[in-house]
Amino acid sequence: MVGNVLRKIFLYILLITIAIVMIFPFYWMVITSLQPLSAVYKYPPEFFPSQPTFDNYKTIFSRFNFLKFTLNSLFVATTAALGQLFTCSIAGFAFARMKFKGKELFFGLILATMMVPVEVVIIPEFLLMKSFGWIDTYLPLIVPSFLVGSTGIFLMRSFYENVPMELEEAAVIDGASPFRVYWNVFLPLARTPLSALFIISFLINWNDLLRPLVYLNTREKFTLPLALASFQGEYSAQWNYLLAGAVVSVIPILIVYLLMQKQFIEGITSTGLKG
Repeated sequence: MVGNVLRKIFLYILLITIAIVMIFPFYWMVITSLQPLSAVYKYPPEFFPSQPTFDNYKTIFSRFNFLKFTLNSLFVATTAALGQLFTCSIAGFAFARMKFKGKELFFGLILATMMVPVEVVIIPEFLLMKSFGWIDTYLPLIVPSFLVGSTGIFLMRSFYENVPMELEEAAVIDGASPFRVYWNVFLPLARTPLSALFIISFLINWNDLLRPLVYLNTREKFTLPLALASFQGEYSAQWNYLLAGAVVSVIPILIVYLLMQKQFIEGITSTGLKG
């Protein structure tokens, strides 16, 4: 009995310690963003700001145009995520419910692309986008999301395979075409995995730094991660502004997840991808 109590106490202490270690960097980012630059370098550091101020946030929006960068990121991430929802859902349906020659081979090749780092393909991709005249536009950041998405295809295929065959057979008996079966039967049932896929795709595109760094040249077109990276290079000593910008970049992600966390969890569990 005593041993079980001690084991639980040790477990709780361990979990609390891990939680503190994980939360502390975010906490430090927030409190630093609420302090002037002179307080950032103060030693010993203040874990609870004596005079918090929002002047850093006012400065990054008025002086460094962070609202424009935030809107750019929202446009790119949302558009790319919506495009991936359509292509991955319809491709997942094809691999799950349709029969065609070489289906398993094609699906295996798609899964194999998950093991290819984006750095390997960025140079040929850049040359292709340059031949299209898409450099310094958002098209190279959005269009590839319509064409690739091995994780999303795998997620949707796993869900569609669990849909009862009777629903599909009833629609076919009523004369529905394969696309009509997908659109009227399967797609309405896929709200939860689509929500999970939207969150995953949105986060990936929101946090993407490499492609904006390669394709965007005009500062007014920068996404938020690229703006933060360039801002760090130009104002590396002004950590209060940098971390205020970092807090701004985190807020939309938290909002999206908090609004859709139920659908995200249900979507992951409904596809059988539980850890």
